[in-house]
Amino acid sequence: MRISIVIPTLNEAEALGSALDCLDFQAGDAEVIVSDGGSTDATAAIATRQRARLVCGAKGRGQQLRRGAAIATGEAIVFLHADTRLAPGALDAVRTALAEPGVVGGNFRLIFSGPTDFAKWLTGFYAWMRRRGFYYGDSVIFVRREVYDVLGGIRPIALMEDFDFVRRMERFGRTRCIANPPAVTSSRRFTGRRRWRIVLQWVIIHVLYALGVSPATLARIYRSSKHGPSDPEQQPTRS
Repeated sequence: MRISIVIPTLNEAEALGSALDCLDFQAGDAEVIVSDGGSTDATAAIATRQRARLVCGAKGRGQQLRRGAAIATGEAIVFLHADTRLAPGALDAVRTALAEPGVVGGNFRLIFSGPTDFAKWLTGFYAWMRRRGFYYGDSVIFVRREVYDVLGGIRPIALMEDFDFVRRMERFGRTRCIANPPAVTSSRRFTGRRRWRIVLQWVIIHVLYALGVSPATLARIYRSSKHGPSDPEQQPTRS
């Protein structure tokens, strides 16, 4: 099975090279697509140098994921964030999962890097959410291409584009959470934030989303409560 890996980027020069290096250790037929949202650093040059396909356009994670998927040629699509690492064997695990009858997609168990208690807490919090059916783009969503197309793809909305897609995928068919190997991600976007604030924001965003508040309004609320250094347009998590 050929797999297309779509990586949305915006000024990810520090992280992208390592993410692409990790993909060199994956077996089987795969292509890598970097969907850039107007980086002003060396992101595009790194993508080109490491032989990824590069597509450029307006920023916004939903738009970028959709652009990348539009040119993907694989039978399955994997959406990978630039600060998340896949261990050797990860793509083979995707192939194994999708070989199961009725499985349409899924994600990976997510571990936050670092030996700190905070990183361990984030890992546990994400595991708690996944057991309740909540997962997001930073946990490496994968899907059969034909299912992606039938579902209408990822919508170019301002926030919750990953969760919106996951909800549609979950209603469509069975999914799998790949436990081994797990994906490993950075906790950089949580820098300076307290645990109670992370949980509270997660609850507020999801309640407002369920009540039909527009993604644009949710994005403004999300940005106003951010305390990290990253561009809020490129925040991979919704907590």
